[in-house]
Amino acid sequence: MFELVIMERKAGYANDKKRSNEGVADMARRRRKYAVPGAEAGMQAFKADVMRREGYKVDDKHPHDVKFEVAKELGIPMHPYQNGDMSTESAGHIGGKIGGSMVREMIRLAQEKLSKEE
Repeated sequence: MFELVIMERKAGYANDKKRSNEGVADMARRRRKYAVPGAEAGMQAFKADVMRREGYKVDDKHPHDVKFEVAKELGIPMHPYQNGDMSTESAGHIGGKIGGSMVREMIRLAQEKLSKEE
């Protein structure tokens, strides 16, 4: 009886693992929730503007694709929907370069606004 329970648990684990791998391609395209509803288009435009100023070619219709240029610059192989073997560290380098640039620009804009209010 004990062996049967273990086998059932292992089978359940395998099924859970299989189910969890079904959406791997979708993980890279996860939907972010913004604090302000409707801000997505503005944030994508902001990302495009910031990364363009950083010297990257950015397609206004697909600003999220700038990650491929950043990856190329960093020497990290990246391909659409084929990055399941990419390390967390590599993904962090790519996202950090993009997000870091955006955060620096947001801070600069906030400081500029505050200095005008004084």
